[in-house]
Amino acid sequence: MNPGATLLLALAVPLAGAVLIAAAHRAPNLRETITLVTAGLLFLLVASLTPLVLAGERPEAALLEMMPGLSLKFKVEPLGMLFGLIASGLWIVNSLYSIGYMRANGEKHQTRFYVCFAGALASAVGIAFAGNLLTLFVFYEALTLITYPLVTHAGTEEAKRSGRVYLGLLVGTSIAFLLVAIIWTWQVSGTLDFERGGILHGKVSDSMLGVLLALYIFGIGKAAVMPVHRWLPAAMVAPTPVSALLHAVAVVKAGVFAVVKVVVYIFGVEEISGLWSVDWLPFISGFTIIVASIVALRADNLKRRLAYSTVSQLSYVVLAAALLTPLSVIGAALHIAAHALGKITLFFAAGAIYTAAHKTEVSQLAGIGRRMPWTMGAFAVGALSMIGLPPAAGFISKWYILQGAMATGQWDAVFVIVASTLLNAGYFLPIVYRAFFVAPPVGEQHAHGEAPWSMVAALTLTALGTITLFFFPEVPLALARQLAGV
Repeated sequence: MNPGATLLLALAVPLAGAVLIAAAHRAPNLRETITLVTAGLLFLLVASLTPLVLAGERPEAALLEMMPGLSLKFKVEPLGMLFGLIASGLWIVNSLYSIGYMRANGEKHQTRFYVCFAGALASAVGIAFAGNLLTLFVFYEALTLITYPLVTHAGTEEAKRSGRVYLGLLVGTSIAFLLVAIIWTWQVSGTLDFERGGILHGKVSDSMLGVLLALYIFGIGKAAVMPVHRWLPAAMVAPTPVSALLHAVAVVKAGVFAVVKVVVYIFGVEEISGLWSVDWLPFISGFTIIVASIVALRADNLKRRLAYSTVSQLSYVVLAAALLTPLSVIGAALHIAAHALGKITLFFAAGAIYTAAHKTEVSQLAGIGRRMPWTMGAFAVGALSMIGLPPAAGFISKWYILQGAMATGQWDAVFVIVASTLLNAGYFLPIVYRAFFVAPPVGEQHAHGEAPWSMVAALTLTALGTITLFFFPEVPLALARQLAGV
């Protein structure tokens, strides 16, 4: 098949799947089969483009010309290829997990859930393969809108209130800041295409480059850089598979992906390196890393702890991009993949604990590892990756980020990475210790076992993926090296 046609088909498949899922609303087994088949087909299509990108090709396609020189345009480059693989691959395991979770917890509106999920993946693929800022913005907004019903799935007042925060912050920042930045970029450069080395050289003063960068960073609210992060913990009211989607598969990954893509392809790493007007970015990302880690350390609710861990981990990617070195850019790309696998494992485990034991607080998890060894074993693997310890993938990405900071003498960034690693250990390792080495309360020694098999299978697969990526990082590393131009 022509690569351009494959690209467009990858966008169409989840949308077609959403229609078929809706049509099968009276037949749950068929509905869920369609979900799994659609997810598998999307991954095969995306994966088929990988050898071409690794070989240096850049498949392209266009849909609609909005105005002369500006159209909905798609182009697969290394970072988009990596994001596309992550999103499409994890949709398969998330769908498997969702089947067990939604049925075991008797969730309502399951058809709507799967339809919105398919729509979210279509939006994520559109973001991954966007060839210009216009296309990125259109699918970025679509992702916000299609995930809103997922955040408010429960229909409670708390869910509706959280949904308003979610929608208000993400739409508000994108309209007030991101759209302004895109229009400004179009006016000064005459193009919105993503190009290696950037498109702004010599067209904006150094001081104005800093202002424009700020509009992008805070306009891309999905990256959750403080103070535009509150939507993320607010969204924890959603079912756990949605939390996994938000934190690992699509939404936050779309945010940090967009940040890295803007830094590399709009500003240009070499072009803005050393400019005083962009020196603020490592500090704001470092601040987010440390403060969010402290909040996570103090949180007893497990999903809240994981939510603030996500806020912190996302800013690792932003910090890495802000260091403006080839090594740190490689680390940024790798951390998108490592965080996706590790964090989805942690949320899967949290949902399994809730489903099997109806526990939501860290203080309630004494001895739970003895009754749910597969779940808590997977949780331990995810925790190791977030801390950055081998044999988990998070070690590799953090190593590259640290090397990038040390190579250029950016010791403030080194301090942030080391301090946050200790904080990560401080809020993850006690959970693992409590689960396996503290006796359960009297009367709970044999209270329950594991969650439904599909949930356990999914979290086991993502935990194995986290370890596998540590030992076999060749494909993500090759894509990351292409991105960094080394």
